[in-house]
Amino acid sequence: MTGVHSQQNSAVVLLFIHLCFSSSYQLTELQVGLCHLCNGTVQNGTAVSQLCSAAAGLIDGRCCLLRKETTRDADYVIGLDLSNCSLSHVEDLQDAFSATTIDLSLNPIVNLDDSLFEGFIQLTNLILPANLVCPGGNASWDKVKVKGETNFCEGQKDICNQTGYLSLNCPENSLCVPYGPGFFQCSCVDDFRGYKCRREGEFPIIQVFGPLAGSTVLVSILLWVTQRRKATSV
Repeated sequence: MTGVHSQQNSAVVLLFIHLCFSSSYQLTELQVGLCHLCNGTVQNGTAVSQLCSAAAGLIDGRCCLLRKETTRDADYVIGLDLSNCSLSHVEDLQDAFSATTIDLSLNPIVNLDDSLFEGFIQLTNLILPANLVCPGGNASWDKVKVKGETNFCEGQKDICNQTGYLSLNCPENSLCVPYGPGFFQCSCVDDFRGYKCRREGEFPIIQVFGPLAGSTVLVSILLWVTQRRKATSV
């Protein structure tokens, strides 16, 4: 019986530790593949290197990381340098959604899907091979210039400030919110919520989660009693 209780206590402790710290390390673990997608590190004099120096960031492979102020041991990407990596295609950049500068230049990339940058609301400086257009089109950037083999997309525009987007695409009781170059979301205003922001009032947390929490506690108690009886009988 002592062995059973010891195993249960160990499991509870391990679960508690996992829940407390998994969120802190999850992003860092996800960044490992992206920051080391190709060999080498951020080179001196590049846009990402200059950004990292100015922000007092930490260079990890091809990434510039910045420490979160409110989360222990969790970093997030502010710069990503994948230039000259012999990449023919790019499938996923979501681990760098917080980046302000991304460099994909000097790669034989033929096509780049705009959806790669959905949610990249902080992105202000994107460097691409000259044959690629800026995501969202030139209208989504303050300045677009091609220099040699490189296309510079600078200053992401707020698509919601462009004529027609607020009134034509967002339903009543909602506002247009930028969500990356050429992308936007509709966010409910004031106390409105639900599908197309049609419901008014705060979300009924107690009414929804109260019965669920009660039933969960009841089931947990029943399971504990049942396991205790089995352990006692042994």
